[in-house]
Amino acid sequence: MYLTPEVKKEIFKEHGKTEQDTGTSEGQIALFTHRIKHLTGHLKENKKDLATRRSLVRMVGKRRRLLDYLKHKDIERYRAIIKKLGIRK
Repeated sequence: MYLTPEVKKEIFKEHGKTEQDTGTSEGQIALFTHRIKHLTGHLKENKKDLATRRSLVRMVGKRRRLLDYLKHKDIERYRAIIKKLGIRK
C-alpha cells in the first residue's frame, strides 16, 4: 500500500501545522499531490485503466479548487505551498 498512516502523518506534519491537523488546505493539497503522483505512475504502466484515469482527473480538480480557495484567502500561503510542492499552474 502506497499511502500508509505513517506516510499521511508525515505529509501533514511537514505541510500542515501538526500531524493531527488534517484540515489545513496546505496539508490536503500536499496529500492530493502525493496521490496524484502515484496515480500518474500507475497510468503510465496501465494505459487502458479508465476508472483510475477518471479518479485522477477528479483528484486534480479537487486540488485545483483547494489551490484557488487558498489563493483567494491568503496569497502568501498559496505561493509558499506552490513553491514547496513544485506545482505550476
